[in-house]
Amino acid sequence: ADEMRYMKPLQLFQHLSNSTRNQRGRLLGLDVGEKYVGLALSDFDNKIASPFSVLVRKKSNICLMASDFQNLMSKYSLKGFVVGLPFDRHRVASEAAPVKILIDHLCRTKMLEGVKYTYWNECFTSKNVELLLKPLNLNHPVLSKTILDKFAAVGILQVSSLSCFLT
Repeated sequence: ADEMRYMKPLQLFQHLSNSTRNQRGRLLGLDVGEKYVGLALSDFDNKIASPFSVLVRKKSNICLMASDFQNLMSKYSLKGFVVGLPFDRHRVASEAAPVKILIDHLCRTKMLEGVKYTYWNECFTSKNVELLLKPLNLNHPVLSKTILDKFAAVGILQVSSLSCFLT
C-alpha cells in the first residue's frame, strides 16, 4: 500500500487525468485555519470545485482527524488533496507552518494510504472571498467564518485546477 505522498500541482492533475475512468477520483481542497479546515470538492473531471464542508480541527487527536478524511475518501472517491499554503513572494509565510505540521501529522498516522497531495498559494484567497461575501451581510460570526473557510477552499481548488489545465 502506498502512503500519503506529495506531488507538484501539475503532476497531480496529470496523474489524475491520465488514470483510467474507474481509477479516477476527485480532489479535496483544504483551507487550513486555526479552528476549522474548510473543504471544497471537485467533480470527477477535477475542473469544477464546489463548497463542501468544514471540519473542526482536532489538534489534540490527529487520528480522529485522519479518520474524518478516511470517511470522506471512501464516500466521495477522493484521490488527492490540494492544500492552501500562504506563500509570500516565493518565501513560505510563517502562517504556513501550522498547515505543513497538520499535513505532516496526517502523513504520519499512515491512515490516508494512496492519497496524493499538493500545496497551492492561497495568499489572496480569503481576501477575495471576503469581498465576494461582503454584500451578503452575514452577521453571524461563526456562520460567516465557516462559509469563508469553505469558499476559500473552493478558491484554492478551482484556481489550482484551472492553472494546471491551462499550462
